[in-house]
Amino acid sequence: MKEYIVDNENNKMRYHDLPGKDTPILFIHGLGCAGSFDYPEVAAQTDLIEHRRILIDLLGSGFSDKPDDYLYTIKEHANYLYNFVQDLKLDKFIIFAHSLGGPIALELADKCRDNIETIILSEANLDKSSEGSSSYEFGNYQEDDFVNGIFDEVVNENSSVNSMWSSTLSVCSSTAISRISKSAVVGEEPSWREILYSLQCKKTFIFGEKSLPDDDQIELERHMINIEIVKSAGHSMAWENPKGLAEAIKKGISYAREL
Repeated sequence: MKEYIVDNENNKMRYHDLPGKDTPILFIHGLGCAGSFDYPEVAAQTDLIEHRRILIDLLGSGFSDKPDDYLYTIKEHANYLYNFVQDLKLDKFIIFAHSLGGPIALELADKCRDNIETIILSEANLDKSSEGSSSYEFGNYQEDDFVNGIFDEVVNENSSVNSMWSSTLSVCSSTAISRISKSAVVGEEPSWREILYSLQCKKTFIFGEKSLPDDDQIELERHMINIEIVKSAGHSMAWENPKGLAEAIKKGISYAREL
């Protein structure tokens, strides 16, 4: 694992950088997750093995630092990732992002449009969080209440019904989870959906088969966004079918390279 100093406070983001000669893929994880936890098996699949694969743990998650005084907004995450890809000298790269990692990916792509070969999103948030989502629920609590009790309750409640997410959520900063959730509830202007539609590169959106039907599939296709389906999986497709997710990512890359 490697580390990258994010700011003048010496806060460090940690990441895996797996070698490959083909275009680098930057993996951005979702709420309460971590690249080091979610994506090693996906990245190891034959379909992606020729690519350089960069698996990050966002600040506040996984093995990265968790400062309590950090803002943890979607825009702040995108800002340090922009510096990160510049310092890695990624002249051309692919972004893959899942769930609430999607808005971060889109803010990043908006800042470096000329460097993006393609962007591939899996069940990503395109609009501000709405009722029924975890980020909406978390973001509507007072931060002190969430940090000092509700966070632990959520971890415990999910320990049996969603043990994978519970395990990775448990090592996140409760402050970071609260603040990025509030950021997701507030949203941005232009919206993340508008940014996606405005990107000039080819784009792919991935659904888990168990998440369908989804009204957004038709809307995305109407905007010339390629759709891929991961069989035998729902929202947590990296855990449920890592081989299928790798295949879908590869199809997204191949779609972008079609003449």
